[in-house]
Amino acid sequence: MEDETLDTQALGEKIVKVLKSIYDPEIPVDIYELGLIYDVFVNEDNNVKILMTLTTPNCPVAETLPVEVEDKVKSLKMVNDAEVEITFDPPWTQDLMSEEAKLELGML
Repeated sequence: MEDETLDTQALGEKIVKVLKSIYDPEIPVDIYELGLIYDVFVNEDNNVKILMTLTTPNCPVAETLPVEVEDKVKSLKMVNDAEVEITFDPPWTQDLMSEEAKLELGML
């Protein structure tokens, strides 16, 4: 059982690394540091579900960003499948941004 936990944790870290390589085209900060990723679930079959939001419901990348996230996460060798669910509950605010993102954008 412990090996599975380690595998899931290692996979989780790889998923976060991939998420940090995806940028909102309007803001020069990755979607993870922006706080757009609310949760990442990995089941025993290595199927991944990502709960994320967008900066606004009519975000220009609403169609393309979730697809990019799915494709990049699916490209990881250990991932069997990936699905992105978009939610606006709670709505995204600048408070969700990491300190690093705020610093990058000159907000600190």
